[in-house]
Amino acid sequence: MSVHERNDLAAWQGPERRLQPDIMEHRLVAVLASLLLTWPTAAGATRAVLAWLRHKRILDHPNERSSHSQPTPRGAGLAVVPVILAAWLALGLAGWARPGLWPVMAGAAALLLLSWRDDRGGLPASLRLALHLLAAVLGIAGLPADHLVCQGLLPFWLDRAVALLAWTWFINLYNFMDGIDGISGVETAALGLGLALLGLPAGGPEGSALAAAVAGGGLGFLVWNWHPARIFLGDSGSVPLGYLLGWLLLAAAADGHWAAALILPAYYLADASLTLVKRAVQGEPLWQAHRQHFYQRAVQGGASHAKVARLVAGADLCLIGIAWLAESRPLVALPIALLVVAGLLAWLFRLGR
Repeated sequence: MSVHERNDLAAWQGPERRLQPDIMEHRLVAVLASLLLTWPTAAGATRAVLAWLRHKRILDHPNERSSHSQPTPRGAGLAVVPVILAAWLALGLAGWARPGLWPVMAGAAALLLLSWRDDRGGLPASLRLALHLLAAVLGIAGLPADHLVCQGLLPFWLDRAVALLAWTWFINLYNFMDGIDGISGVETAALGLGLALLGLPAGGPEGSALAAAVAGGGLGFLVWNWHPARIFLGDSGSVPLGYLLGWLLLAAAADGHWAAALILPAYYLADASLTLVKRAVQGEPLWQAHRQHFYQRAVQGGASHAKVARLVAGADLCLIGIAWLAESRPLVALPIALLVVAGLLAWLFRLGR
């Protein structure tokens, strides 16, 4: 490169560097606006849906596998998910769309409708799983070819297969883990905030604004779901939220934040996966409702829903900090995250004894 070319490059780079604070400020404004608009909107929409569900007597009645004792309206997903999708639509039309946004929004809307049908009458587990797979296929088909979740370590077809299976599992575990007051709102807010913060300093500002909208939806729902809950999320909420957050996590991994994408949902991944393995070893039906998760056993042992939700929130905040560490030192951050999750599981296990 000649001296003149180097001078031209420096002249071009100089203004770009001076613009960096402005770019960061614009990203932060978009994230805060997304969070602060969806939060009260989701809370208001949930209040309206709560009144409608009470009027229609659409209630979740306690049974031997429930962690609640009073009939409670179920179906807050009818409020939370549309608010998030409306925010995503606005962000997309404003130019803050990640590649593949529109197919994912369509998949989430379809899962909302189908899961609401499941809330009302119940669908066979095989049909639910097939629909989750189809929605994940739709979302993955919208990903650019160079967005590789496994960092190019696997052939393209195998990378996509791993992403499909991981996404489908995440959708279902998010549904499985929605079993006590407050836990889904806490986890949704934590994952959304963690992903939003992750994209601020570097690439992926669009993902930051989208994730902030999900966090706002989770916080708005939490207003009405904190113990004692006045409304439950239902499959119409937990399934689409798992789908949307799963996509954001896969997108973060494809952007190079693979360690953070594992760390942020680490508690949910560990609790759901360990419980599934235990049930499989014992020969129990894997898709049948139960109360064997670590957080459920803690409540059965006498801990309040609020105490368990606060423990999960505390661990999630630690995981957000560890995810930031993972950006520069992933091999240091991953064992620390493992220790945090193991400590939470051990604490919950002790409360459940």
